[in-house]
Amino acid sequence: MQWRGRRASANVEDRRGRGGGSKLVGGGLGGIIIVIIVTLLSGGNPADLLNSVTGTGSDTTIPYEQTAEEQELAEFVSVVLADTEDVWNDIFTQQGLTYEDPTLVLYTDSVQSACGEAGASVGPFYCPGDQKLYIDLSFYDELRQQFQAPGDFAMAYVIAHEVGHHVQTLLGTTDEIMPLQQKMSETEFNEYLVRFELQADYLAGVWANHAQGLGYLEAGDLEEALTAASAVGDDSIQKKAQGYVVPESFTHGTSTQRKEWFSKGFKTGTIEGGDTFQLKAS
Repeated sequence: MQWRGRRASANVEDRRGRGGGSKLVGGGLGGIIIVIIVTLLSGGNPADLLNSVTGTGSDTTIPYEQTAEEQELAEFVSVVLADTEDVWNDIFTQQGLTYEDPTLVLYTDSVQSACGEAGASVGPFYCPGDQKLYIDLSFYDELRQQFQAPGDFAMAYVIAHEVGHHVQTLLGTTDEIMPLQQKMSETEFNEYLVRFELQADYLAGVWANHAQGLGYLEAGDLEEALTAASAVGDDSIQKKAQGYVVPESFTHGTSTQRKEWFSKGFKTGTIEGGDTFQLKAS
């Protein structure tokens, strides 16, 4: 990616070096936050995270000095966020809608959001309660080493997926999904969670389509994103963690599904083709 020298977003909140505050009781790993990427690896379920609440507690500031690598990553995610702002503002305007820019929060170890407290182990997440994205930059080491998905566009895919959940919130999809948890069995609701996540992958693909026109995609960038999407498929993660898969417990989609929906979004470049709730993903 040719990202250096591009506009950086002003919607970045740096909380690195602070504690997270009070923890939620009974929330389990990841609290009740919409965890997008790594929750599956540790057995979490986004169903527990769809009902946002406001946590309490105060941050404790700890002196924090970033490394040169962390500074570069912070600049990188800020540029990617700025590009998502440009793309989604244009798309929403074309639809006669108003896009509200989300805020991206950088943190270390743990963080307090409107959805509760989360540790870095849950990975990047989006909280609809405050419309903020949260990321500990150490996740990119996990993406590269643990998930074997290196490359800057793989990292950009992660941010674009989170922003996809923000788009779902603005379009009302998140509010439509939440009540279903009380009306269905866990297995039935998991299918809706899969479709919810696949739609965020599709929206990440839509952003990637428009990012082509921004002039910074290079040869191999798309493949990096597809590798990342495949690496975080339910089946891939379960096989790696326990040696077998349990389809009824899937909450994000298989590696094939995640790649297919991202690719479809990249191919169409429009919101209209991403109704994963009506179209059966393979």
